[in-house]
Amino acid sequence: MAMAMAILDVIAVPRSSLRLTHHHRTLNASSPHHLLRQPPPLPFHVLKQQRKSKKHPGLRKACCVVVVCVSAPAVIINEEQANNRAVDSTELLACPICFEPLLRRGPLGVNISAISRSAFSCKKCKKTYSNREVYLDLTVTAGSKTFKEVQPAGTELFRNPWVSFVYERGWRQSFSTSGFPGPDEELNMAQGFFKPRFGGVLLDVSCGSGLFSRRFVQSGAYSTIIALDYSENMLRQCYEFIKQDKSITTETIALVRADVARLPFASETIDAIHAGAALHCWPSPSSGVAEISRILRPGGIFVASTFLRPSNLGTELLKPLRQIFGQSFSRNVRYWEESELEDLVRSCGLVRYKSIRRGSFIMLSAKKPD
Repeated sequence: MAMAMAILDVIAVPRSSLRLTHHHRTLNASSPHHLLRQPPPLPFHVLKQQRKSKKHPGLRKACCVVVVCVSAPAVIINEEQANNRAVDSTELLACPICFEPLLRRGPLGVNISAISRSAFSCKKCKKTYSNREVYLDLTVTAGSKTFKEVQPAGTELFRNPWVSFVYERGWRQSFSTSGFPGPDEELNMAQGFFKPRFGGVLLDVSCGSGLFSRRFVQSGAYSTIIALDYSENMLRQCYEFIKQDKSITTETIALVRADVARLPFASETIDAIHAGAALHCWPSPSSGVAEISRILRPGGIFVASTFLRPSNLGTELLKPLRQIFGQSFSRNVRYWEESELEDLVRSCGLVRYKSIRRGSFIMLSAKKPD
């Protein structure tokens, strides 16, 4: 995101009387900057000077205000949501090997533009990470030259370019036969669970082609949305859909390739995590949910939808996939009992389990203890 820099003149006034006006909001120098929410967060710094002012000899403390960016209008949130402090990108992105915060060379901001012009490295393990086409690759194997890790069939399926192309062009719509109410209604359900964390950072895990990531951006409810998937082709398709939709701003969304079992974020930095129609495809659901629990902030919320195992499970959704990829696909996709899902999230340290069921569709919610 293009950012204009502006520096105000040094003024010799007592700190308590210094006031800064931005986007029609007036802040005292002591006001917390997270009361103004915009993507990315708008920081300002008050620097104390201990020397005497030449114009006002009696004043020993003068203040210099540096306005770091001038950009889109701020999103005003209420006091409860203001407690969900926005995390700077230097705290948020982490090495998937040692989970140390990444060092960045390039413009700040967790969005497509800033990341595409940045290079990242881990101070501890010395590994480097760079932008790959339209996404940032933060997998453990990023940068490897000859080693290629092959995942189970249920994961590898979605790396296929044909699958990424057809996902929103007919395949996802067929989920309605199992009770999925459709993207718009599913979004409203998820937003109902996420409401206490509006204004914070949302991670869309296993985002696929960005079906919900784009809707989360359009909602304007979050300071940052990170669309994360293991499939390179899904992330490319997500970027194409974003480019085609002029109503979507790229200032609040980033695309990241990562493994759900090794999420590249510092602990307790994410406010809300969404996994739409994904749990049944994860090689190790317990590893994925444990990672989600690790990176959620206290009070953070996890929402996921998946397939239950009804007595009359239809095969129409799986039939074309079996024809293309063989029976190994269906053996690597899991269908759940609700008691298993509740036990899974609780065993990973999440509490206050809730759910909505419709046929074979279930959407669950759980939170990290405060």
